[in-house]
Amino acid sequence: MKTNYRFSFGPWNIHEGADPFGPMVRNSLTFAKKLKMFRPLGYEGVQFHDDDAVPNMNDLDGAAIVKQAAKVKRQLDSEGLVAEFVAPRLWEDARTIDGGYTSNSKASRDYAIQRSLYTIDIANALGTKLIVLWLAREGTYVRESKDSKKAVDQIVEAINRMLAHDPEIKIAIEAKPNEPMDHTYIPTTGHAIALGHLCSDPSRVGANIESAHAILAGLDPSDEMGFALAHKKLFTVHLNDQNGLKFDEDRSFGSIDLRRAFNQVRILDAYGYGSNGEFIGLDIKAMRTQKLAVSTKHLSNSRTIFLKLLEVVRSLDAKKVDGLIAARDYEDLDLLIVNALMGQK
Repeated sequence: MKTNYRFSFGPWNIHEGADPFGPMVRNSLTFAKKLKMFRPLGYEGVQFHDDDAVPNMNDLDGAAIVKQAAKVKRQLDSEGLVAEFVAPRLWEDARTIDGGYTSNSKASRDYAIQRSLYTIDIANALGTKLIVLWLAREGTYVRESKDSKKAVDQIVEAINRMLAHDPEIKIAIEAKPNEPMDHTYIPTTGHAIALGHLCSDPSRVGANIESAHAILAGLDPSDEMGFALAHKKLFTVHLNDQNGLKFDEDRSFGSIDLRRAFNQVRILDAYGYGSNGEFIGLDIKAMRTQKLAVSTKHLSNSRTIFLKLLEVVRSLDAKKVDGLIAARDYEDLDLLIVNALMGQK
């Protein structure tokens, strides 16, 4: 049965265009105005950081956090949208400058865990059971500053606390090898899945694979997806593109390497990703040069590219492909794929 895909993105993907070397170049849009853009762009899922839903959460107690999140749920309902996941934003607070779960300060670790528990409460109020963990500062600039074995234990402890807080949540670890830290402790999908097996309920710990993060690790995103699918651990994806081994660019999906994007669509479609309600998540930035009036084209373009590549994937002559593989004629297989991508028979 063919999967009918649903798409999601986060409000941060409609952004002001600031970068590490320059200020914002577009005016900010309110959260409410952004929500009205999802459906016209072809998206029905909203990705959240905890403070996307509750911006002032550090100033509130648990009950007030849930109350404010419930208001956001009503906004989603009014726009015909659903929350895909919520992620604790642990990398922008002064208390997490040396990491959250792996900080050398116990007070900072306690803060990170408590905020993560509040994130779960927000997710419940928004109607989702998926939590994404981007372990942004769980790493080192100087190897000797932390103990890597102890750090893994600390991350497991934090995840176990989260799993115990709500027996129904699932946690998707979004692996990335570097940036903002020089080196992170859980740099790849394999690390993330192995980490899950150390946790109290491995069945509820899986992966969120971001295309650019895999590329930054020197890996092919479709292979990472295949690895997670084999383990039944691909809980969500962040599709985008990346121009080489540099900073995290979050380019529009398929805009740099169309064949690499094709193979991501192919592996997802081949193994029924999305058939259990999983979203095709996009995590993409508009080019800094885009004017405000056209600053959502990266979102519509990425969805269009995915769907066009899906047509190419499904139009391939499977018998011909299998025959070339059986004959070990990989040159003709190579040309067949290239021709398909160029719209030629």
